[in-house]
Amino acid sequence: MEKEYRIMNLFEKIFGTHSQRELKLIQPKLDKILSLQSTMAAMSEEELKGQTEKFKNRLAQGETLDDLLPEAFATVREAAKRELGMEHFPVQLIGGIVLHQGRIAEMRTGEGKTLVSTCPAYLNALAGNGVHVVTVNDYLAKRDSEWMGRVHRYLGLTVGTVLNEMSTEERQAAYACDITYVTNNELGFDYLRDNMAIYKSQQVLRGLNYCIIDEVDSVLIDEARTPLIISGQSGKSTKLYELCDILAQQLERGEESAEFSKINAILGEEIEETGDFIVNEKEKTVNLTQQGVEKVEKYFHINNLADAENLEIQHNIILALRAHNLMFRDKDYVVKDDEVLIVDEFTGRIMNGRRYSDGLHQAIEAKEHVQVKRESRTLATITFQNFFNKFKKKAGMTGTAQTEEKEFRNIYSMDVIQIPTNRPVQRIDLDDAVYKSKKEKFQAVVDEIQAIHETGAPVLVGTIAIETSELLSSMLRKRGIKHNVLNAKFHEQEAAIVAEAGVHGAVTIATNMAGRGTDIKLDDEAKAAGGLHIVGTERHESRRIDNQLRGRAGRQGDPGQSQFFISLEDDLMRLFGSERLMGMFEALGVPDGEQIHHKMLSNAIAKAQEKIELNNYGIRENLLKYDEVNNDQRDVIYTEREKVLEGDNMRPLIVRFITDTVDNYVAECIGEGQTPKEWDLSGLNDTLMSIIPLKKLRLTEEEYENMTGDELSQRLKEEAIRLYEQKEAEFPNPEQMREAERVILLKVMDQKWMSHIDDMDILRDGIGLQAYGQKDPLVEYKIAGYEMFQNMMRSIQEETIRVLYQIKLEQKVEREQVAKPLATNRDESAVRSPKQREGRKIYPNDPCPCGSGKKYKQCHGANLYQKN
Repeated sequence: MEKEYRIMNLFEKIFGTHSQRELKLIQPKLDKILSLQSTMAAMSEEELKGQTEKFKNRLAQGETLDDLLPEAFATVREAAKRELGMEHFPVQLIGGIVLHQGRIAEMRTGEGKTLVSTCPAYLNALAGNGVHVVTVNDYLAKRDSEWMGRVHRYLGLTVGTVLNEMSTEERQAAYACDITYVTNNELGFDYLRDNMAIYKSQQVLRGLNYCIIDEVDSVLIDEARTPLIISGQSGKSTKLYELCDILAQQLERGEESAEFSKINAILGEEIEETGDFIVNEKEKTVNLTQQGVEKVEKYFHINNLADAENLEIQHNIILALRAHNLMFRDKDYVVKDDEVLIVDEFTGRIMNGRRYSDGLHQAIEAKEHVQVKRESRTLATITFQNFFNKFKKKAGMTGTAQTEEKEFRNIYSMDVIQIPTNRPVQRIDLDDAVYKSKKEKFQAVVDEIQAIHETGAPVLVGTIAIETSELLSSMLRKRGIKHNVLNAKFHEQEAAIVAEAGVHGAVTIATNMAGRGTDIKLDDEAKAAGGLHIVGTERHESRRIDNQLRGRAGRQGDPGQSQFFISLEDDLMRLFGSERLMGMFEALGVPDGEQIHHKMLSNAIAKAQEKIELNNYGIRENLLKYDEVNNDQRDVIYTEREKVLEGDNMRPLIVRFITDTVDNYVAECIGEGQTPKEWDLSGLNDTLMSIIPLKKLRLTEEEYENMTGDELSQRLKEEAIRLYEQKEAEFPNPEQMREAERVILLKVMDQKWMSHIDDMDILRDGIGLQAYGQKDPLVEYKIAGYEMFQNMMRSIQEETIRVLYQIKLEQKVEREQVAKPLATNRDESAVRSPKQREGRKIYPNDPCPCGSGKKYKQCHGANLYQKN
C-alpha cells in the first residue's frame, strides 16, 4: 500500500494531480468565455435577452450544448453582472464547466457555489428537457430560486421552486419550468409518489434529465445510509414494545470481552459469556447470551426463543436493549411534547416527521415512556444512490468531496475536480490540542474562547452532540460571556444566529453542520481582530465533516483560524484508538490539565477516522448492493404502471397473462414423459378452474391415447380466450372493458408490490443468518429475492385475470389508491395520527402482564417505580 502511495506521489509530481490535468483541458474553454466579455458588454438589453432564442434555434439545427457552451456561459456572466451586480470569477466559470460535464466541483466555502450553478443550469435548460437544482433544505431552494432565478428570468427562462407544503398542482407547475429548485427529499418523494399515482394527471415530474446537486456530499454520502420511505399505517399492536422495555431493564449487561462474533460461530469456538446480553459499540449491535435467552423464555412463558413463531419477541427484545444501550437522549434523539424526535447525526438538526425504522423508534418511545405509535407499513421506497443514478446526467458541488472520491466514482460514476480558490486561503489551521480527560478538555475550550473573545475576534464553536453545546453554554454563562447557541433544539433561529456569527466579539456555539449553505460574513472590526476563529470540541468520525467546520472560516481570502480540542476519553479515541497508545500516554505521566503533544497521537486520530470512513462506506455500499435487487424489480413494476397510466391498450398483456397461466398449470399437472392417463387432470381442474371459469376437463378415450401436453395446453388456451371474448362482449363499449383492465391491473399490481416490499424487508432482516452456514448473505438474498419476485409476478397475472373473468357490467369500476400514504421518513410536515393509547394502561397495583400473579409495581414494574 505504501509503495503504491509513493508511486502515485511521484506520478503526481511529474504529471500533476487528476484535477490539475483536467483543469488544463478546460483552460481553452475558459479562455474563449473570457474573450467574449467585451462582446457581451456591448450588447443592448434586447440583444442579450435575445441570445436564448438564438441558442435554441442553433440546437434545433444540429449544434450541441458543448458547441454553445462558451457563448452561453458568457451570456449568463453578463446577465448576472447586470441583474445581480455579480460577475463570475474565472474559477467560478471553471466550476460551471465541470458541472456541465457531469462531475463534482469541489470549491471551498465562500467561493460562490450558488452563482457557479447558473451557467450550467442555463445551458442545459436550453434543450427544453428541464433542469433540477437540488438543495439540502427548503430555505435554500426558495432563496436560490428567487436570487439566482433573476438571471434565468432575465434571459427568458422559467424558474420554479418545489417546497414541502405545496399541492400537486403547484408542484406540476414548478416541474414544468425550465429550471426547478427543489430539495433532495422532495424530489425523491415526488418520484415515489408519481409511481403510486392512479391517474397520469396526478403525476408531477416530467422526466429525470439533468440535476445539479448543491452540497453533493451531504446528499449523496451523508444521507445515503437511509433510504427514502413512504409509509401507511399498520395494524400491529404496540403492547409487545412495552413488555420488552420492562424486561430490558431487568437484564444485566455482560462484559465487552465476552462479545461473540459470527466468525467464532463458524469456527465452532466457544466463548465464556457473562451477563444477559453483550453490547458491541463499534458495530452498534446487541446479542443475548444463553443466560439472557433463558430469562426471555421464562418471562414470556415460551419453550424456545429460536422457534419461528417467536421471531417477533426475539426481534423486539433486541430492539429494547438497543434503545437502552446504544441510543442516547439529547444525542441521537430528543423528547419534546410527548414525542421522540430524531437528531440528524451530521447536521445536529431535529428531523421532524422522521422515524427510525424496523420498530426501533417504538422501542425508544417505550423506553422514554411516551405514547408508542403503531408501526407503519412501507408503501414505496428507494435509496438516494439508485434514485440519482436514474438521471441522464448529474453533477454536484461542495466544499469537501475529495475524501470520498472513491465512493463518488464507484457508486455514482462521478469524479471530483478541485477548483482553485479565487484568492489565496489566509486561514491558519493549528494542530489539535489534546488532553487526557473530557473535563480538562472542556476547561481548555472555555479558556480559549475567553482569550479569543477578549481580542474582539468572533468565535464559532463546533460540537457534535447537543449535550456538549449545552454544557459549554452553561460554562460560558458562569464566566459572563455572552453567546448564542444553535443546535437541534433551537434550529428555528438558525438563519439569524448564523448571520451574526461573523460580527466582532460574537461567540456562537453550533452543531458542526448548522447553517450549512449560509456564508458567515465578517465585519471590518472582526477582520482586523484576526477573522473568525473555529474551535472544534471533538473530532467527527468523518474527516470531511471536520474540514467543513474548518471551512466556515477564511472565505474569499478572509483571515481566520481553526483548532480542534480533543481528549483521550472522546468516543473516537475510546472506541477506535489503540489501547497501546493510551497506555503509553499514561506511562508518560503527563500532569493533569496539560496539553499532550505527540505525532503518534495525530496519526492515531487520522487512522481512526479513516477506519470509520471505510466502515461507513461499506455500510452504504452494502445498502446499495441489496437495494439493486429491489431496484431492478422496482423498474419492472414502475414501467408496467406507467403503461397503464399512459392509457395503453392492456388487452395484449391480459391475453398473455391468460396463456401464461394456462401453460403454468398444465406444466405442473402433467409430468415430463407421462402419458395422458398419468396426468393429474383432477388437480388441473381444481387449480386452473379457480382462476379461469372453464368447464371441467374431460378427455375422450382417443385423447387419452394420443393427446400431447402441448395440444392440451393449446385447447385450454383457445377455450380461455373464447370465454374472455364473451366477457368483453357483455360491455357495449370496448373502451369500458379496456379501462376495466387498466383499473384491475393497477390495483392488483399495487397490492402485490406493497406486500412484496414487506416480504423483501423481512427476508433482508433474516438473511444475515446465512453467514453461519458459510454462505454469502447477498447472493442468497438475490436468489431468494428473484424467486419471490417471480412468484409475485405470477400472482399478479392470476389475480388480475381471475377478477376480470368475474367482472359484471353493472359493477362500478373506478381507480382507487390501494393504501393512503400517511407519512415519509424525512417529511417535515408528516400527517400524524391522533395520539391514542394502544390497549389499557398498566397501573402500579394492576396484575403484572407477565402472568406471575404479583402486582405490576412488585414485579416487572419494580425498577420503574423505584426510579420514579
